[in-house]
This record gives sequence, C-alpha cells and structure tokens, in this order.
Amino acid sequence: MSQPPHWAHTRERSNRLTLRLMAWIALHLGRPVARLLLHPITLYFLLFSPGPKRQTRRYLRRVLGHEPGWPEHYRQVHAFASVVLDRIYLARGDLARFDVQVHGGEQVHALVAGGQGAFLLGAHIGSFEVLHAVGKGRQLPVAMVMYPDNARLIQQVLQAVAPETALQIVTIGRPGSTLAVREWLDRGGLVGVLGDRLPPSGTRGTPRWLPFLGTPAPFDDGPLRLAQVLRRPVVFMAGLYRGGRRYEVHFEALADFSQPAATAGERAARLQAAQEAYVARLQALCLEAPYNWFNFHDFWHEDTPR
Repeated sequence: MSQPPHWAHTRERSNRLTLRLMAWIALHLGRPVARLLLHPITLYFLLFSPGPKRQTRRYLRRVLGHEPGWPEHYRQVHAFASVVLDRIYLARGDLARFDVQVHGGEQVHALVAGGQGAFLLGAHIGSFEVLHAVGKGRQLPVAMVMYPDNARLIQQVLQAVAPETALQIVTIGRPGSTLAVREWLDRGGLVGVLGDRLPPSGTRGTPRWLPFLGTPAPFDDGPLRLAQVLRRPVVFMAGLYRGGRRYEVHFEALADFSQPAATAGERAARLQAAQEAYVARLQALCLEAPYNWFNFHDFWHEDTPR
C-alpha cells in the first residue's frame, strides 16, 4: 500500500472563488442566509470526499461506540462548515454576534500580567478563531505557530475581509522560527500551537504512541519540548462549537516548565506527564463534544505501513 501524503502537504478541498463567494454572502446577505448554504456544501463533501469520510468514520466509530450512520457524518461535517463560516465574522472581531462562554480565562490573564509569556496548546477540535477573537477582545497578545501552506487559501480570504485584524503567525519549520517564538514570549506574548498532528519528517520532536479513544495514536512532543526548552508554562486551550451561535472557550493549566528539572530523567518524566495530560484532556473533550473533531486525515495511521 502506498503511503498517503502528509497532512501538511495536502491541498485544501476548496478554491478561491468559492471561498470569496461565501465571504461575500456572509458579509452582505448575513449569517442566516449563509448558513442555509452550509447544507448543500455538507452534502457535497459527504458525496464527493470518500477519503476524508473514511477517516472520520473511523473516528466516529471510536468516539460514539457504534458504527456511525449518515446523520452522525452529517453533523460532524456541518459543524466543521459552520466553524469555517464563522471564521469570517470572528476574523473581523465581530464577537458580539455570538454567545461565547469563557472558562479559565483568569489563568491566562495572570500569565500575561506576569510578563513571562506562555504556550497555549490546543488541537483541531472546535474553533481556534473564537479563541483568537476572545484574546483580541481581552487585549491578549496571541501569535499562532503553524504550518500555513495547507490552509493558505482560507488565510488569504480572511486577510482580505479583515486586514486590520489579521492573525499573527509564526511559521514553524523554517530558519529562525524558534528565535521568533522566543522573542514573542520574551515580550510577554502568548504562543498558540496545535499539538494533535505530526510535523513533516525531519523536524524536531518525537512521536509517542499514546492510548486515544481506545486505540494508540501518535502524538508529537515537539510543542511541549519547545516549551520545556524555553522554560514556559503551558495552558490547554479549546474553543468548542455548541451549535447555532454558541461557543464555549476553555483554558486549563497543563504544565509549568518555568523551573528547570534537576536531572535528565526528571526532565523526561515531566515531558511525558505533560503529554499524557494533554492527550487525556483532548480525549475527554472529544467524548464531550464528538462532532467538534476536525482531523480529516489518517489520524491513527491505519493506512500507513509501520
């Protein structure tokens, strides 16, 4: 069996014209009209994307505990389409349009007030844009560390509709990226990174196979390792989509690497404990809000020879 392409090199399943048209409808005709179009978009995805649908079936089977039917597939894809649509409004800072509940925000404010900077570690669950919008609304300096190439089109559209509130991005995997992260942290900023996808081969970090929804899956320790090297605290973040106009933002302390470990063994143990805590929290959120999972690739590497 040939090895599937890495997620970071997978082309977006969209085109610039469609994205710009949706943005125009969202901004000129309103969110209710734009949401009506999500139904044919969801159907199109389910009918003409057999690869991603096969992968989401595997996830839904694990998280729901039974073979998913058409309604379950539809709910997950429609939730994803809803989150993508809402990016347009959230990128413009239109947070008042939504009902957003924030839990644990005081922890993040305390870290910013301390001036040392911190890592916000999330996943491809729910909406990062609502997290960013909440941060902007509360004047929290957040930069996203990411591989931008596989989401270039949507980023271009968001920048076009909201040039004054463009997401601050530190591109990882290129010369100087670690230095850029350190400088942002030294200025008291927050660094957001998603830790549930393996980076391209040749980058830092070691994948560890950890139990996830009943089956071991590979998780990269690169983000936590970087936080440990730079001696920063780590906060778990998630912005769950609860349907309609409702979002729920969570911040939870995950690890604190501010004080260096006394031995190499202690350093490794602290890193492992932090990664296991991250995976456990991610699993709990998947069970709580199963249709918020937006990893449409071979997450458990079932199609990859090992």
